[in-house]
Amino acid sequence: MDKTKNLSIKIAEGFIGQKMQVLSPHEISDLHKNKLAQNLYLTAIGLYPKALAHERFRTKGSEEYILLYCTEGEGYINLEKESHSLKANTYFILPKHIAHKYGSSLKNPWSIYWIHFTGAYSDSLYQRYKEEFMDPVVEIPYDPIRIKLLEYLIELTEHDLTAYKMELLHMQLIQLISSFIYKSRNDTEDEKNSIYQSISYMKENVDQKISIKELANLTNYSVTHYSQLFREQTGYSPIQYFLRLKIQLSCQYLYFSKLTIKEICKKIGIEDPYYFSRLFKKQMLISPKEYRNKHKV
Repeated sequence: MDKTKNLSIKIAEGFIGQKMQVLSPHEISDLHKNKLAQNLYLTAIGLYPKALAHERFRTKGSEEYILLYCTEGEGYINLEKESHSLKANTYFILPKHIAHKYGSSLKNPWSIYWIHFTGAYSDSLYQRYKEEFMDPVVEIPYDPIRIKLLEYLIELTEHDLTAYKMELLHMQLIQLISSFIYKSRNDTEDEKNSIYQSISYMKENVDQKISIKELANLTNYSVTHYSQLFREQTGYSPIQYFLRLKIQLSCQYLYFSKLTIKEICKKIGIEDPYYFSRLFKKQMLISPKEYRNKHKV
């Protein structure tokens, strides 16, 4: 592997409190063969605290993705024609096979956790990172659970990796990288609360007709801004979500009651039973009658 070849002479004596684990070729081979662990695994991991004069330069890049997570201080990352600054509570994922250079500030040296990772899921995770964040330097709130996960992964790789530990490593690494890439979007608390409040309003008035303008007015946002925020947080447009609530409630009536389709339509605020049946089948893939028959106790 190229990781040991690229260790800089500048840190030959290391940093006070540093932690570093580089898996052997034999361990990496075993991880690659494990049907579960092969999907995502690390090949090296470490912590460099107050890493004065820390520097890395790889002319051909790395065979794996590299996640750099700065917890204090600052440093730089040069990637082809790009130049980025990394500061406390930010992270960056370096792509594979791309020349790069990164290092710590001399005035305010960084403390960084770093992970080399690869596996079947790694390309998709990196692509999600690229699509999710316009700026590759991502700010992320400090989370003690994330730090605990990082420390646990370092500790786990200090010992021989049995098949069980390989799979545990895989599970914990997914959780860790997800905490970076799938972090909450940069919505303000007011925006989040507004969406939650409008969803509560939908649930309280599921038997009514509600327009998107009415929902937007409740949040004091424009229809366009409200619709964008709602889709970002739920994956649905407001009206799609409201109709889903109606269908979900109708499933309960079909399952637990003997109400007719017409009576159920009244309960969920849909006047036309034929429209309700089409909507129900589109979402549930079977008709209301088939659903009731299928779930008879």
